[in-house]
Amino acid sequence: MSSSFSWDEPEGLAARGTLIVLAGRGEHPGVYERFGRRLAFDAYRVRALGDASADPSVLDEAAKLLADESLPGPKVLVGSDTGARFAAHLAAEQTAGLDALILAGLPTAPWTSGSWETEVQARTACPTHQGRLTHDPDFRRGALEVTPDLPELRLDLVHVPVLALHGKDDVVSPVGDALSAYQGHPGVRTVTFAGGRHDVLNDALHRTSAATVVLFLERLRLSAELPAIAEGDLAWV
Repeated sequence: MSSSFSWDEPEGLAARGTLIVLAGRGEHPGVYERFGRRLAFDAYRVRALGDASADPSVLDEAAKLLADESLPGPKVLVGSDTGARFAAHLAAEQTAGLDALILAGLPTAPWTSGSWETEVQARTACPTHQGRLTHDPDFRRGALEVTPDLPELRLDLVHVPVLALHGKDDVVSPVGDALSAYQGHPGVRTVTFAGGRHDVLNDALHRTSAATVVLFLERLRLSAELPAIAEGDLAWV
């Protein structure tokens, strides 16, 4: 059974929903501490799980969390890298309790780095996160070069709102390939980040990506139709 990390809303605030994070290749749940704390500060509960491509029990854990009635809705699966493919798979399987998907850095093809320096630069432009990964004994270097068996991307079978986040400078999964995978699926809303790299939730623009996630969640709380709650130049989600 893989480990998990939890971050809860501040004391005295009512929880506004639950995010279940599926990590990507080489990652463990603690990698998403910064993301979890930021979303918890906005009163969303966050449960981070491991890499399903390395530990299939992660998918059972995710299904149990979605079915857990003690966790507040709406319940949203957040997948990064291969975690995005597995999150989409759970949605396509009509897993009970799921209200929406957030897919970050969807992998589209094999990639080779050749060195740790190349890999960490491809993952994130954030020096803090680069340092975290470099000195993290539980992080698996070189995992991005492994192409595991992944479920087919069946977005046509997904009937919940989807927010897709992708870095424009992602060399692991080029943005054009990712946008092509999302094309033709009206339930998917895509947001790309200028200068963004592969680990978009932990990139230099992590505050912007977190704010984008919060705006999506606030709209979801109103309705699955995602009604606009802010209008103007910044209301792009």
